[in-house]
Amino acid sequence: MHKAGLTVICAFVSPFIADRQRVRQLFSLGEFIECHVSTPLEECMRRDPKGLYDSARRGSISGLTGWDAPYEAPTAAEFTFDTMQMPLAAMVQAIMQHGNTLSAPNKN
Repeated sequence: MHKAGLTVICAFVSPFIADRQRVRQLFSLGEFIECHVSTPLEECMRRDPKGLYDSARRGSISGLTGWDAPYEAPTAAEFTFDTMQMPLAAMVQAIMQHGNTLSAPNKN
């Protein structure tokens, strides 16, 4: 999709810095924007529509990122959004403004 000139937005659970860096290297400078959506564990548990945290607490599942599996917070994200402080609409606006800045024609 990207090669066809479309803006592609993907949401992944990507707990390891090395994996995120590997994906970043697939793109030219400015074509990849990493957004860290930061949410406290307690809030993730409260919002959990699939009941994964309840299952993990009961021992029914294991390997849940942030619970009993590691998570390495991004060190080079273009954006870090605190979902407890910033509404979704503001996050989207920030990303769109960043994209418009990147795609604006150079007037020099």
